[in-house]
Amino acid sequence: MTPPAAPADVFAPVESHTAFEETLERLGTAIKLGLLEPGARLPAERELCARLGVSRSTLRQALSALVRSGHLRAVRGRGGGTFVADELPPPGEESPRRLANWRETCDVRLAVEVGVAIVAAERAPAEALDALDGLVAAMAERLEHFPAFRQADVRLHVGLAEATGSGRLVAAMTEAQGEMTGLISRIAHPPEVLASSNAQHARILAAVRRGDGPRAAAEVAEHLRGTERVLAGLLP
Repeated sequence: MTPPAAPADVFAPVESHTAFEETLERLGTAIKLGLLEPGARLPAERELCARLGVSRSTLRQALSALVRSGHLRAVRGRGGGTFVADELPPPGEESPRRLANWRETCDVRLAVEVGVAIVAAERAPAEALDALDGLVAAMAERLEHFPAFRQADVRLHVGLAEATGSGRLVAAMTEAQGEMTGLISRIAHPPEVLASSNAQHARILAAVRRGDGPRAAAEVAEHLRGTERVLAGLLP
């Protein structure tokens, strides 16, 4: 299956006054979540500047920082450009503050994802849901390999936000997924648990397709609370 392109809102205009920090966070989060896949070539600088709405100097500073951190690699000469690293650096330890505030992180994710489900049930086009059904099928084949499962999982959640047509909801979903990644990595992921999680994905999409916002919201809430229950047993 041909991997889907990164959501357009990865390169949506940066709105923050701290353009360097937001550009770095936007690209870094997209890379860590697999929205920009290993080996993928970034658009040319001129195009990136136009799409992100930042100056060339700001973009170059952000790209340089991501090259130094090992998330990107720069290739000179013919066929050159800026590429996502084939292997990302190992994730750092979660900060004590983030571990202590894990419940708040889960609360934000719940609010974002429930809201996305309700809006998607109102306006998601059928073709977008067809693509998400394809991700559910792909995850069913990746139950023994959590990194691949997680990558498709992130694409599904971000893809549901993209199906709302709201760039802000896509950005909020991407941020919520990024915040959860370090916490989720602390959980064991046996195939049976992943299969159950993926069955919930299918039920969420079915409710969205029917236009049943309340049911979609309830399915999402149950889906996320399973993760919260596990974290409650592992974290302070």
